[in-house]
Amino acid sequence: MKLSLIIKSLEEFAPLNYQEDYDNSGLLIGEVAQEINAALVALDCTEEIVDEAIAKGCNLIITHHPIVFKGLKKITGKTYIERVVLKAIRHNIALYAIHTNLDHVQHGVNGVISERLGLKNTKILSPKTGILKKLVTFCPSASASVLREALFIAGAGHISKYSDCSFNGAGIGTFKAGAGTDPFVGEIGVQHQEDEIRIETIFRTQDERKVILALLEYHPYEEVAYDIYALENGMETVGAGMIGWLNEELDGTAFLSLVKEKMNARVIRHTKILPKKIRKVAVCGGSGSFLLKQAIAAGADAFVTADFKYHEFFDADKNLIIADIGHFESEQFTSALLVGHMEKNFPGFGVFLTGQSTNPVNYFL
Repeated sequence: MKLSLIIKSLEEFAPLNYQEDYDNSGLLIGEVAQEINAALVALDCTEEIVDEAIAKGCNLIITHHPIVFKGLKKITGKTYIERVVLKAIRHNIALYAIHTNLDHVQHGVNGVISERLGLKNTKILSPKTGILKKLVTFCPSASASVLREALFIAGAGHISKYSDCSFNGAGIGTFKAGAGTDPFVGEIGVQHQEDEIRIETIFRTQDERKVILALLEYHPYEEVAYDIYALENGMETVGAGMIGWLNEELDGTAFLSLVKEKMNARVIRHTKILPKKIRKVAVCGGSGSFLLKQAIAAGADAFVTADFKYHEFFDADKNLIIADIGHFESEQFTSALLVGHMEKNFPGFGVFLTGQSTNPVNYFL
């Protein structure tokens, strides 16, 4: 299996441009043309995980957390990060990370948490901005329907659960064809007026190349006039955290017991149990304290996440229960999610779920 095919599948599942600016998702070590024999999937890439890959004959390791997160100025084996990188390179093992981009898709990390807790009618808690663009173009009225359809097929015109979305306005276009041109309408050297349709539609940033190629192929004019605008609109199906509803309301103690069982959490750090019932629940895999205000504003009765600091627990301010289950615990089912994706898209290909826990936190009970 070519590594490029695996990367293509993973990045269709969770596009790279959905990651946070500080992140380092994607191919960390390896060449896209590399032949992959088998893949090992884990939450973290440690020396022990590389050893497991070697023992199982895997020359690709797919992890949620990127082992190379900050810049490396030296690779001498002095730190565990450098030792992992050296060992992977020596054994020709490719390393791929799928981190905050997987956090930001509905079917990703938070989707798994929501499913395990039995949440219904879920939606993104904090929609991501900066991943939508608008195309504006002008074409003869008679050609508008064909062009619109081509743009929609290329990926434009999707707004949440709606497709084929566009705005269209009629107007008059003018132009004068110069020497050496081959105008679709009009005559060379004569100003021409044409009934045109202004077409506006949106598209995801990662679909820009496909959309522009469709525009140029299906637009009848020799020279195509178009504008592209970056949008600040949030994309409702992409972003941080999720929020949904339990099938039935629970008191605080029963809810924490549910979370502990379903998330296989040994310990839950939580704010004071409130007298109100728990029905609406926000979740965020990994470090989620940055979403507390959004969870409160959305009316959540509880917020399941990890890595809250001492003083941040006060910020709940009796609005909801914060349930901090631990970073590893909140993301531990992500590896199985990735294995499932690989098995579905590459049946018969060797994909292994690690048999190790990479949790660096231990509990003395």
